Amino acid sequence: MTEPFLRLTGITKSYPGVTALDQVSLEVSRGEVIGLVGENGAGKSTLMKILGGVVAPSSGDIHVDANRVDALSVADAIAAGIAFVHQELNLFENLDAAANVFIGREPLRGGFLKLVDRRKLHDQTRPYLDVLGVDFTPDTPVSELSIAQRQLLEIAKALSLDSRLVIMDEPTSSLTLSETDRLMRVIADLKAHGVSVIFISHRLNELCECADRVVVLRDGKLVGKLAREQISPPAMIRMMIGRDLRALYLPPASPPGAGVLEIDGAQTHTWPGRPVSLTLRRGEILGMAGLIGAGRTELARALAGIDTLAGGALTLEGEKVQFSTPRDAIAHGIFLVPEDRKQCGLLLDDSISENILLPNLHRTSKGGLVQEGEALAMAERQKERLGIRAATVRVHTGTLSGGNQQKVVLAKWLTMNPRVLICDEPTRGVDVGAKSEIYRMLRDLADAGVAILMISSDMEEVIGFSDRIAVMHEGAISGFLERSQFSEHEVLRLATGNTVH
Repeated sequence: MTEPFLRLTGITKSYPGVTALDQVSLEVSRGEVIGLVGENGAGKSTLMKILGGVVAPSSGDIHVDANRVDALSVADAIAAGIAFVHQELNLFENLDAAANVFIGREPLRGGFLKLVDRRKLHDQTRPYLDVLGVDFTPDTPVSELSIAQRQLLEIAKALSLDSRLVIMDEPTSSLTLSETDRLMRVIADLKAHGVSVIFISHRLNELCECADRVVVLRDGKLVGKLAREQISPPAMIRMMIGRDLRALYLPPASPPGAGVLEIDGAQTHTWPGRPVSLTLRRGEILGMAGLIGAGRTELARALAGIDTLAGGALTLEGEKVQFSTPRDAIAHGIFLVPEDRKQCGLLLDDSISENILLPNLHRTSKGGLVQEGEALAMAERQKERLGIRAATVRVHTGTLSGGNQQKVVLAKWLTMNPRVLICDEPTRGVDVGAKSEIYRMLRDLADAGVAILMISSDMEEVIGFSDRIAVMHEGAISGFLERSQFSEHEVLRLATGNTVH
């Protein structure tokens, strides 16, 4: 191992009433991949923000190339060769892909006005998109990109900085297996060229594949390190949460019941002429797999009344229904936990209690006025039920970790009585301990008679937790798998449109 070019010693970061980091030390050497794991709220994001120059430590030493600094600014971090791929995407939707990659570093034309050289900008961006194998071009507006495409664009932006250290915070949370495999090859290539990577992921098998060592945080403290030969999901989980987790699959209390929602020849405007027919059954968790762009999210949005169907029919417990707005779907007990919680699932500037109670205000209102005591008590019950980590339910949702924000989205619907719950990437950016809690909660809901559609790009999740799997390809269902048929090979076969064994 070469001499570390970056060294953090005794880093502590305190906020009023909270110690986010407590005497954490970390060294980074040239060309190594360090896995960083811990539950939501363990201090991972705070540590990375200190490395990226976003926040300053309360105490501790930072050495870059043997030079001590009290704190890094964002400019200092970039100058030191530190690039950041954020979990919560930081892109400008009104600009195209190339402009986002080289924001602040655009090639300029000569002359007095110094205008951006668009052709050169796109030419410089294209190689970074090519290495990631993306299906969009440098001139594609970011507003037209999916969450997965935006995640790949964030990675391209980091690669363009020619950095010595690339910090990847949940870079695969919305990527398919094939896109993740390509990213793993990119990481191996970075390592071969002497670039270091700090890889933060709740998908522990990815760390087994790429990490040279793993560092574990719990409650703001560094609680353990694993060398390459020691890395395994059970070993990481034990250090992260101090206990073993039970197996992923939680069998249903009883066989699935009758169909709750019958989808007959449904077509979305994205995939007209590609009908979808399936039944969501009482007490069953139906996993939905497919490649990015297969049409899963578009179907979920149509079922939730966000988009209208281009064709087909819906039958809810024997009654023909048609949803023109989300309000229609909600009134019928069909709720959506969206893929993008920040944009579509939460009001980040509002409190936990306000978010939880927003769709169900009438339960705590009299004469058109919200009864604050009753509202806070209801929100507090959901906070305790889901283990949302916050001092009180008055805390602004935007200050929570990604996993705790996801729990707030789920809590919002659990104050009501769902008949059908559609979860689009329900554990994106959620740690293994919280995942286990969410799986338990979804199983309890299913056992209580709720029909659950779980859309997931996490192969381990969709295989490990579903009772049955529907696989989509180019807007249509390419096949169904019963639990005895589950395997990565079978899911990928159907996801790529190969319906012949």
